[in-house]
Amino acid sequence: MKIGMMSFAHMHAYSYADGLMKLPGVEIAGIYDDDEKRGKEAAGSYHTKYFRDQDAFLAVDMDAVIICSENSRHKEMVVNAAKAKKHILCEKPIAMNVEDAEEMISVCEEHGVILQIAFPVRFSDPIMQVKNMIDAGELGDIVAFRTTNRGQNPGGWFIDPEQSGGGAVLDHTVHMVDIMRWYSGKEITSVHAIVDSFFHDIEIDDAGILTMEFENGVIASHDASWSRFTEYPMWGDATIEVIGTKKTVKADAFREHFRLYTSGSKSLEHVFYGNDMDFGLIKDFLDCVEKKRKPSISGFDGLKALEAALAAYKSNHTRATVHL
Repeated sequence: MKIGMMSFAHMHAYSYADGLMKLPGVEIAGIYDDDEKRGKEAAGSYHTKYFRDQDAFLAVDMDAVIICSENSRHKEMVVNAAKAKKHILCEKPIAMNVEDAEEMISVCEEHGVILQIAFPVRFSDPIMQVKNMIDAGELGDIVAFRTTNRGQNPGGWFIDPEQSGGGAVLDHTVHMVDIMRWYSGKEITSVHAIVDSFFHDIEIDDAGILTMEFENGVIASHDASWSRFTEYPMWGDATIEVIGTKKTVKADAFREHFRLYTSGSKSLEHVFYGNDMDFGLIKDFLDCVEKKRKPSISGFDGLKALEAALAAYKSNHTRATVHL
């Protein structure tokens, strides 16, 4: 199977490419990046060809592409890849606005290609274990969710509104909204949020608190932020607490770690030893392409997660609950 990489602007591109290199019978057919230095370095690391021209890259014989560009370029790359008949795994959020997301989904359907959205948290062992408990009825009826996704400020284009479309709330809400939708099988009907920049002197949000209600009356809270400083022992967290009528259970996608004490600026580190959820995402996507099945995480899933995040910004701006 031949897979192309479109842009290494997002740091996940490296873990996805690492995942491809681990799989037998899989080849990275080429790397497209408009940042020539970054693209050539990546091509050298992964022993493949670098393309500066997107059309030339998409003309290469390959089964699928993985898009890890700035958020502002997701639509352009997805549309061009779909027209070139390449199946697509696109980094989250799917787009910067609902209209672009809907067009991306439509174009992929029109050209008969898979559009899967990169929500690797679904492939975390603790998160999957809770899903299995819910499906087995162990928790009873879900009453409420409490979620967090708190990490470090990635800087760069992430804090440029023109390229990212939103700060920590967009970056860190879509993951956990996707998990809540996956767990419940229900859609969010209302969002109320407070969004601002509390931890950094930047022109984009670095934190937000969201309260949400689902169509079946389930309530949820979400704490999204870039609140972790550089010396923090680990990148951050992705937690969910599910309150059911029979049981309450809490999981953290990054909980599996040991503590390492050393001399230096970061004296304590949490060294992760759990399963590689990025690798799980890549394996699932390639299985989807090979078997020509529907994606586990569809463009529609990406759209619904985006809607909730954008509703948070609207709620903060209007100081009112936003109904979806």
